[in-house]
Amino acid sequence: MTDNREAELLAAVPGGLFIGGEWRAAEDGAVLGVHDPATGALVKEVASASVADGVAALDAACDAFASWSATPARERADILRRAFDLLQERKEDVALLMTIEMGKPLAEARGEVAYGGEFLRWFSEEAPRVQGRYGPNPEGTGRMIVTQHPVGPCFLITPWNFPLAMATRKIAPALAAGCTVVLKPAGLTPLTTLFLTRILEDAGLPPGVVNVVTTSATGPVSEAIIRDPRLRKLSFTGSTPVGQKLLEQAAAGVLRTSMELGGNAPFVVFGDADLDAAVDGAIAAKFRNIGQACTAANRFVVHRSVVDEFARRVTERVQAFTVGRGTEDGVTIGPLIDDRAVTKTAALVRDAVERGATLRAGGGPIDGPGSFFAATVLSDVQPGSEILREEIFGPVLAIVPFDDEDEAVRIANDTEYGLVSYVYTQDLARGQRMIERLETGMMGLNIGVVSNAAAPFGGWNLSGLGREGGAEGIHEYLRSKYTLTPNPFA
Repeated sequence: MTDNREAELLAAVPGGLFIGGEWRAAEDGAVLGVHDPATGALVKEVASASVADGVAALDAACDAFASWSATPARERADILRRAFDLLQERKEDVALLMTIEMGKPLAEARGEVAYGGEFLRWFSEEAPRVQGRYGPNPEGTGRMIVTQHPVGPCFLITPWNFPLAMATRKIAPALAAGCTVVLKPAGLTPLTTLFLTRILEDAGLPPGVVNVVTTSATGPVSEAIIRDPRLRKLSFTGSTPVGQKLLEQAAAGVLRTSMELGGNAPFVVFGDADLDAAVDGAIAAKFRNIGQACTAANRFVVHRSVVDEFARRVTERVQAFTVGRGTEDGVTIGPLIDDRAVTKTAALVRDAVERGATLRAGGGPIDGPGSFFAATVLSDVQPGSEILREEIFGPVLAIVPFDDEDEAVRIANDTEYGLVSYVYTQDLARGQRMIERLETGMMGLNIGVVSNAAAPFGGWNLSGLGREGGAEGIHEYLRSKYTLTPNPFA
């Protein structure tokens, strides 16, 4: 049961689709239920869009594009800045809403509000700074003009694990560039996005610029929008297999695509590392968001000279965690998103133990209501274990020893993914070598959290393509035009 504050907050969340500046029910009246993963209780029902609803949302985005793309950059920036300010005013409500529908501890939810808000502020500042260039061609026969233009209507698909930050990370650069969007949040966690949409509405966003469709018919609705020839851009955050399928659909229309896909991050600890800092970094890199993050450290590759001490220290920290509903004081580990996640995590741990890993803490689901899994530490994880190949997406820290730098690099790069890596060493030259040798799009050197709105977020290989955030982020929503004019002095 929710308390009065939670009930009032849930009642304030719009339950409809947001199309053309209006909140409406699904065409066929369908709804989808949102559940609290800590209790399994149904907390709210929201509209479940049909294919026709998805197309209507794209209609609205297309109708609004000409006007919004012609809106002065300063006006677009002012709306994004007002949205940032409103988010700060309502940050406690947004944090509580995330905890209710996703399960993360309230302290972490507040952190996501701060992180997610930064994309609104950062891209409000980037909007007026989109630049072209002008100059003579090398032959001196003409003048080259290069200008930047919004790519067009965009379809944005966000995951359930960071329901605020993944929405602002896509919406903000799109709007800053002059694009209009259709946003489809995850069916497991749509409430935060709907609340954010109300904030954007209150900030003065014109009708049709942002349209939101919540749906349980994700595949048909998404495919109808992606295959519509009016769509010009697709941005997706989620699993690699789904991303590959969406890329196939996007190929027909030659869409601009941004794909932030799966990860299998190595966390490498050398023998000279500051172990206190490495343990702090390990806890942050692994257990943030209950391990349900694409940037979560997946494989802890630790030098044999310090592996036992590292394992002892992280085990002590993990055994001190408090598991419970994220709204409760002192809780450090909330539930996984659903029972399927619990089943997958349990299978990975079981496979590792059967292959010879040592179970030091946790190891299985927690009895009772909700989708809880005990925070787990495994050491001596053996080659071939599924936990070293698959993205865990759960609170399991798996340790693998190594003997020298070349072996550490080989183990770290032994994956088809390449999103982020973490390295702890006090040797400056080694740190520089690891920057160049590890095949990831991002790296934390002596730090366990790398995400920042001012930095380009994205991976290599099967972890995706394109970048979100930073100066690079707005260019995902722009296209260049080159114009040649005669030499005016000829």
